[in-house]
Amino acid sequence: MTGHPYSDLRKGKKAERPFNIIRIGLTRPREELYNRINRRVDKMIENGLIDEARRMYPHRGLNSLNTVGMKELFSWIDGALTPDGKPWTLEFAIEKIKQNTRIYSRKQMTWFKRDENTSWFNPDNVDAIVNYIKQKSC
Repeated sequence: MTGHPYSDLRKGKKAERPFNIIRIGLTRPREELYNRINRRVDKMIENGLIDEARRMYPHRGLNSLNTVGMKELFSWIDGALTPDGKPWTLEFAIEKIKQNTRIYSRKQMTWFKRDENTSWFNPDNVDAIVNYIKQKSC
Protein backbone atom coordinates (compact mmCIF):
# COMPACT_ATOMS: atom_id res chain seq x y z
CA MET A 1 0.00 0.00 0.00
CA THR A 2 2.95 2.35 0.68
CA GLY A 3 4.66 1.55 -2.59
CA HIS A 4 7.75 0.39 -0.69
CA PRO A 5 8.86 -3.13 0.21
CA TYR A 6 8.28 -4.21 3.80
CA SER A 7 12.05 -4.49 4.31
CA ASP A 8 12.38 -0.73 3.64
CA LEU A 9 9.98 0.00 6.47
CA ARG A 10 12.13 -1.95 8.91
CA LYS A 11 15.30 0.06 8.21
CA GLY A 12 14.19 3.12 10.15
CA LYS A 13 15.55 4.32 13.47
CA LYS A 14 14.83 1.94 16.32
CA ALA A 15 12.23 3.46 18.63
CA GLU A 16 13.08 4.16 22.24
CA ARG A 17 10.90 2.20 24.62
CA PRO A 18 9.91 3.75 27.94
CA PHE A 19 9.93 0.38 29.69
CA ASN A 20 12.14 -2.63 30.39
CA ILE A 21 11.40 -5.94 28.76
CA ILE A 22 11.64 -8.83 31.20
CA ARG A 23 11.59 -12.19 29.46
CA ILE A 24 10.51 -15.15 31.57
CA GLY A 25 10.25 -18.69 30.29
CA LEU A 26 8.36 -21.43 32.09
CA THR A 27 9.72 -24.95 32.03
CA ARG A 28 9.09 -28.26 33.74
CA PRO A 29 11.05 -31.50 33.96
CA ARG A 30 10.50 -33.46 30.75
CA GLU A 31 8.71 -36.40 32.38
CA GLU A 32 6.32 -34.08 34.19
CA LEU A 33 5.69 -32.10 31.01
CA TYR A 34 4.98 -35.25 29.00
CA ASN A 35 2.57 -36.53 31.64
CA ARG A 36 0.76 -33.19 31.57
CA ILE A 37 0.58 -33.31 27.76
CA ASN A 38 -0.87 -36.82 27.84
CA ARG A 39 -3.50 -35.82 30.42
CA ARG A 40 -4.35 -32.69 28.45
CA VAL A 41 -4.93 -34.68 25.26
CA ASP A 42 -7.13 -37.15 27.16
CA LYS A 43 -9.14 -34.21 28.55
CA MET A 44 -9.50 -32.70 25.06
CA ILE A 45 -10.86 -36.02 23.80
CA GLU A 46 -13.31 -36.15 26.73
CA ASN A 47 -14.40 -32.58 25.98
CA GLY A 48 -15.38 -33.28 22.37
CA LEU A 49 -12.29 -33.06 20.14
CA ILE A 50 -13.49 -36.06 18.10
CA ASP A 51 -16.88 -34.46 17.40
CA GLU A 52 -15.15 -31.20 16.50
CA ALA A 53 -12.87 -33.03 14.06
CA ARG A 54 -15.88 -34.68 12.44
CA ARG A 55 -17.57 -31.28 12.04
CA MET A 56 -14.39 -29.78 10.57
CA TYR A 57 -13.64 -32.76 8.34
CA PRO A 58 -15.28 -31.23 5.23
CA HIS A 59 -12.82 -28.32 5.61
CA ARG A 60 -9.75 -30.48 6.26
CA GLY A 61 -7.84 -28.90 3.38
CA LEU A 62 -7.70 -25.50 5.10
CA ASN A 63 -4.27 -24.57 6.38
CA SER A 64 -5.83 -23.42 9.68
CA LEU A 65 -6.83 -27.04 10.37
CA ASN A 66 -3.34 -28.41 9.69
CA THR A 67 -2.72 -28.68 13.43
CA VAL A 68 -1.67 -31.31 15.92
CA GLY A 69 -4.88 -33.05 16.88
CA MET A 70 -6.87 -32.36 13.76
CA LYS A 71 -4.30 -33.93 11.40
CA GLU A 72 -4.30 -37.19 13.35
CA LEU A 73 -8.08 -37.37 13.68
CA PHE A 74 -8.52 -36.59 9.98
CA SER A 75 -6.10 -39.44 9.20
CA TRP A 76 -8.18 -41.75 11.40
CA ILE A 77 -11.41 -40.65 9.67
CA ASP A 78 -9.72 -41.12 6.27
CA GLY A 79 -8.75 -44.69 7.20
CA ALA A 80 -5.02 -44.04 6.96
CA LEU A 81 -2.75 -47.02 7.42
CA THR A 82 -0.29 -47.63 10.24
CA PRO A 83 3.31 -48.58 9.38
CA ASP A 84 2.30 -52.26 9.56
CA GLY A 85 -0.51 -51.72 7.02
CA LYS A 86 -3.49 -51.76 9.40
CA PRO A 87 -6.08 -48.96 9.46
CA TRP A 88 -5.63 -46.36 12.17
CA THR A 89 -7.73 -46.99 15.23
CA LEU A 90 -9.01 -44.14 17.37
CA GLU A 91 -6.56 -45.23 20.07
CA PHE A 92 -3.68 -45.05 17.58
CA ALA A 93 -4.78 -41.55 16.50
CA ILE A 94 -4.91 -40.38 20.13
CA GLU A 95 -1.42 -41.77 20.79
CA LYS A 96 -0.16 -39.96 17.66
CA ILE A 97 -1.69 -36.71 18.96
CA LYS A 98 0.20 -37.18 22.23
CA GLN A 99 3.43 -38.06 20.45
CA ASN A 100 3.22 -35.16 18.00
CA THR A 101 2.36 -32.73 20.80
CA ARG A 102 5.47 -33.85 22.69
CA ILE A 103 7.56 -33.35 19.54
CA TYR A 104 6.06 -29.88 19.04
CA SER A 105 6.81 -29.05 22.67
CA ARG A 106 10.48 -29.97 22.21
CA LYS A 107 10.69 -27.83 19.07
CA GLN A 108 9.17 -24.88 20.92
CA MET A 109 11.68 -25.20 23.75
CA THR A 110 14.57 -25.39 21.28
CA TRP A 111 13.35 -22.23 19.57
CA PHE A 112 12.75 -20.28 22.80
CA LYS A 113 16.02 -21.33 24.42
CA ARG A 114 17.94 -19.54 21.66
CA ASP A 115 16.97 -16.26 23.31
CA GLU A 116 19.73 -15.61 25.82
CA ASN A 117 17.69 -12.83 27.44
CA THR A 118 15.06 -15.23 28.77
CA SER A 119 15.31 -16.43 32.36
CA TRP A 120 13.74 -19.81 32.99
CA PHE A 121 11.62 -20.85 35.97
CA ASN A 122 9.42 -23.71 37.05
CA PRO A 123 5.88 -22.24 36.97
CA ASP A 124 5.29 -23.55 40.51
CA ASN A 125 8.12 -21.35 41.82
CA VAL A 126 6.01 -18.19 42.00
CA ASP A 127 8.13 -16.51 44.69
CA ALA A 128 11.30 -16.78 42.59
CA ILE A 129 9.48 -15.39 39.54
CA VAL A 130 8.05 -12.45 41.50
CA ASN A 131 11.44 -11.70 43.09
CA TYR A 132 13.12 -11.80 39.68
CA ILE A 133 10.57 -9.37 38.25
CA LYS A 134 11.01 -7.03 41.20
CA GLN A 135 14.80 -7.17 40.85
CA LYS A 136 14.75 -6.49 37.10
CA SER A 137 12.15 -3.73 37.22
CA CYS A 138 14.19 -1.48 39.51
